[in-house]
Amino acid sequence: MSGGSDWLGRLARPLESASQNDFRALPRVRDLGKAILNILQNAPEETGGGAEQFRERMAALFGDFDTLPLPVRRDRVARALKLITEARQQNLWPESAQSKNDSKSKESATPDGSGKVPPEPAPREAELARKAARAPEGDLARALSELDTDVTYVKGVGPRLAQVLGKLGIEKVGDLLWHLPHRYEDRRDVRKIAELKGGESAVVRGKILGAGRAGRRVYEALLGDETGTISLKWFRFNEKQLRDRLERGEEVFATGEVKSFRGKLEMTHPELESALDDEEDGGREAIVPVYPLTEGLHNRRIRTIVGNALDKFAPYMLDAVPNSLMGEPLPTLADSLRELHRPDAGNDLQRLKAQATLYHQRLRLQEAFYLQMGLVRSKMEQAAEQAPAFDPEPELLQKLMAALPFKPTGAQQRVIAEIAGDLSKPRVMNRLLQGDVGSGKTVVAAAAASIAIAGGAQVALMAPTEILAEQHYRSLKALLEGLGVRVALLTSSQKVSTTAVKPARVLHDISVGAADLVVGTHAIIQDQVKFKNLALAIIDEQHRFGVAQRADLRDKGEHVHFLVMTATPIPRTLTMTIYGDLAVSLLDEMPPGRTPVHTRVYPAKGRAEVWRLVERELAEGRQAYVVYPLVAESEKMDLRDAIAAAEELQNEVFKNYRVGIVHGQMKSAEKDDVLRRFRDGEVHVLVSTTVIEVGIDVPNASVMVIEHAERFGLSQLHQLRGRVGRGGGRSYCYLVGGAGVHADANARLKVMEQVSDGFVIAEEDLRLRGPGEFMGTRQSGLPEFRTLDLVRDRAIIARARQAAEEIFADDPQLQRPEHRALSWALTHHWKRRGRFARVG
Repeated sequence: MSGGSDWLGRLARPLESASQNDFRALPRVRDLGKAILNILQNAPEETGGGAEQFRERMAALFGDFDTLPLPVRRDRVARALKLITEARQQNLWPESAQSKNDSKSKESATPDGSGKVPPEPAPREAELARKAARAPEGDLARALSELDTDVTYVKGVGPRLAQVLGKLGIEKVGDLLWHLPHRYEDRRDVRKIAELKGGESAVVRGKILGAGRAGRRVYEALLGDETGTISLKWFRFNEKQLRDRLERGEEVFATGEVKSFRGKLEMTHPELESALDDEEDGGREAIVPVYPLTEGLHNRRIRTIVGNALDKFAPYMLDAVPNSLMGEPLPTLADSLRELHRPDAGNDLQRLKAQATLYHQRLRLQEAFYLQMGLVRSKMEQAAEQAPAFDPEPELLQKLMAALPFKPTGAQQRVIAEIAGDLSKPRVMNRLLQGDVGSGKTVVAAAAASIAIAGGAQVALMAPTEILAEQHYRSLKALLEGLGVRVALLTSSQKVSTTAVKPARVLHDISVGAADLVVGTHAIIQDQVKFKNLALAIIDEQHRFGVAQRADLRDKGEHVHFLVMTATPIPRTLTMTIYGDLAVSLLDEMPPGRTPVHTRVYPAKGRAEVWRLVERELAEGRQAYVVYPLVAESEKMDLRDAIAAAEELQNEVFKNYRVGIVHGQMKSAEKDDVLRRFRDGEVHVLVSTTVIEVGIDVPNASVMVIEHAERFGLSQLHQLRGRVGRGGGRSYCYLVGGAGVHADANARLKVMEQVSDGFVIAEEDLRLRGPGEFMGTRQSGLPEFRTLDLVRDRAIIARARQAAEEIFADDPQLQRPEHRALSWALTHHWKRRGRFARVG
């Protein structure tokens, strides 16, 4: 191992290069932050005082360095060089200590343990040897450090390919090994073109006889073998990419569905692969894995680098899943990955395609077990975390309930009691409140806030949009201000209300405790917002926030109680999995007076009838929503878009009414202005994308039209439908399908005609679409599973939960020898999620 001064020199050299000529070289230095962090990971172990603080300060400077603007990067490089100079002056890494480390490292790296120094290994091997030598558990540390190796160390991966792989979320070796094929091609059964029939999927091998554009939107190639020809067509294409791959005379495999068009065979958007590449892989008599790809990456290339990674790194995969969970002898993790990436020609292709092999079963168990171990551990830590305890029935809560202009439902009373019980205990509350649209979550939030405020604490409520924040502000102010509660509003623009106080005054009131309840958008988590005594954080429509934003809100106070609310009913399967570390409250009763929205499905040809029904409502002084899945016209999908539709509705259909439009590409101020004019009755018909899914409460709106309804999930349709029916009168939702909608899609939409219970709809939606589409974006906090299916694998998840609870009950700190590998593996698996696991 290098001496301390040499190590500091390694750290300084790239920074000094970047700072040359008044930092003119800095823009040309790629991935400098990543390089510095790699060097920091290899800091000498035996150090002088202050070394740990030095490493932490350096890591803080370079954690997000590569994403920062150039002026900020210049400043951080200068600060880092100053820190290195100070470290040298303070002699943080004494040379005498380093000489001992050098000998220890070389001895531990000796294959036979004799202490004889081997030849200096290659730089990569030397780095691994140093990591293993420093670790208290050498083998475990070696395994984890290998899997955490940057993907550029895999043979065949250079900096440019690493950037391409990064688009797929592949940054480390472990990411690459878990990047599993999404299907397989059977090269054991390559068909002759003359044998093909329309309606079947097949693999053919032939030569490109010619290729080029066949019209403005079609690229076509002719593939031939000794028995005939077939046309290959692309309607959405990168012409240069296709031209490069479809050179005349090139021999390729084409895989896809065969169609018969005007008596000729064709494949649309077939998968292509060079036959030469296949021969390099050992010939065509094989089952070939096909991977999820991105632009700049071909299947042959990723098969090669995955194979290289398997050869070198697969032995380091830790088998930490307990035998009790296995239930039957299963292959090791390493063998499972090898077989899925390199399936033997004797494998059952149908079982591979259905993910029904023992290898898939082994990976599913691992994913379920690691997930549940993390959730159970998080729940245990929360139970042990101290927090302020409040009187569960303060006078303020009693006054609030007495002042309500209606009697709370039984569900509201039950949920308020559950929350009050949590807040009365000296531990942090982490509770999920689920309530269908219109079930009365705002009253529950007000009750929770009153308990904390009565105890002398502050409360923050964060909403995803300014219009929703203002809506909550008005509702909570009406409920609480008459009881002496000081309610403040804080948003980015601070222009959403004529009654809003200027931002500087709001910030002052928050910092001195003059604001009891602060309602706002993500502006609440800005650095300049300082709470005096934040004890309860409430997030509405929590799935609209990223996990980092939710964690930032928690960090605004010490030991903050947390209540997350959602109007999207979440099936029990997902609740157990995603929110397994949270207590769950359910508002499963609607307030009296809420009339179910009359829902009807129409085909595209019935649109004129729909507009007639909408105009009838407008003539009676009511308002309408019209929702589209797209903002602007797309060549990729034949869908009506919101912008063109708004113009058509204004100019041709509803000439006597004002039509407005909102969509996600508008600036927040523009969007909020249109929403307010609709709320105030100045706009009669609001054309929108799904931005109105939450945050709009317009009692006068009585009709909702959703175009291309087959493009939406059932739960999303239910959320949109919940925007109407808020005024007490009869309301309508018309679901209009696109042209040529498949019968299965229409059958799915019919569920909306028959069911109004959001939880029943959510279960059906989860069954039909799966958890990924149901939850939406990664912002939801849903872990990314490679093999686990939260619907199909409910039994596995339940078993994993039970096993996790039994392990922690028996060994809470995972200190027993049989749990040592598991403890290390879990720490490695959750290290990037640790802060976020606490906030859902």
